[in-house]
Amino acid sequence: MPSHSNRPAPPCQTGRPGKGAGSGFTAGRTCPRRRRSAPFFALVFAFLAGLAPAAAGERLAVSAFEAEGLGLWKEKVFKGKTSYDLVNMKNGTVLRARSRGTASGLYRKMRVDLTKTPYLNWRWRVEGLLQGNDERTKAGDDYPARVYVVVSGGLFFWRTRAINYVWSSHQPAGSAWPNAYTANAHMIAVRSGPVAPGVWQREKRNVREDFKRAFGIDLREAHAVAIMTDTDNTGQSATAYYGDLYFSSE
Repeated sequence: MPSHSNRPAPPCQTGRPGKGAGSGFTAGRTCPRRRRSAPFFALVFAFLAGLAPAAAGERLAVSAFEAEGLGLWKEKVFKGKTSYDLVNMKNGTVLRARSRGTASGLYRKMRVDLTKTPYLNWRWRVEGLLQGNDERTKAGDDYPARVYVVVSGGLFFWRTRAINYVWSSHQPAGSAWPNAYTANAHMIAVRSGPVAPGVWQREKRNVREDFKRAFGIDLREAHAVAIMTDTDNTGQSATAYYGDLYFSSE
């Protein structure tokens, strides 16, 4: 986001920032002692710099890994780099994420008309879970796989909101809770625990309805989608695979 020399900097926030809204895409000035910026607002600032409109329709592609690669995606590093690469599998080209005590994410800026295409669709799989972490705490805020949808607050960064769809290691599927670092992000455990190795899971979420339940607001647009596999808090390792994502009308 361009700087504004005549605008006072936001106050220094206390506590360690996190990977919540949109996965830690957070705004605001961090305290000098902090070792990394909150993933929520940091990613928010990154994608606010240049939103491009996306055509509305029955189906709106977020990714096309085989045809387009990662050209439309940008990376945000929080603590070390999670490895992201494209691999060919029998069901097509997918994104592989490997985290070894690291936290970085990929995000794509786009405008999504949630009145026309409110459903986010994707498939994913994980290889193993994290051990012993309480995902409702800052020390345990790691996930083998997560997908974010971010709604921008524009210049009013404190109005930015995000839903984190996570593959939880310990919380039951269907549960939801505020992110440990910021109330601007809400976590939803779409999947939980282990499944048969190599089995893909397909997901469909009504993003507009999820924002209503989480924040009590009826939104018409979303502005970015992000993917992240992170293990920086626990220092553990995780590998996940993500298939193409898209929004649909039903």
